[in-house]
Amino acid sequence: MPRPQRRATASTLAKDLRVSVRSVERWRRAWREGGVEALRSAGPANYPAITDAEFAALEEELGKGPSA
Repeated sequence: MPRPQRRATASTLAKDLRVSVRSVERWRRAWREGGVEALRSAGPANYPAITDAEFAALEEELGKGPSA
C-alpha cells in the first residue's frame, strides 16, 4: 500500500529553492486562493518615467561634474 505523501515544510522548500520562507508562504497562499493563474508573473516592476524637463535638469547637474 503506498504511503501518503507528506507536504514539504515551507522552510525545506525555501532552502531547496534558495528563497525566503515568506516567499514560499506567499506562493502557497496564492495557489490556495487562485490556483495556477495566481502564480503567474505580473512581469517586471516598472520604474516611473521621468519627464523631459526632469531629464534635462538631471543632465545639466551631471554636466557640472563632481563638486568635492
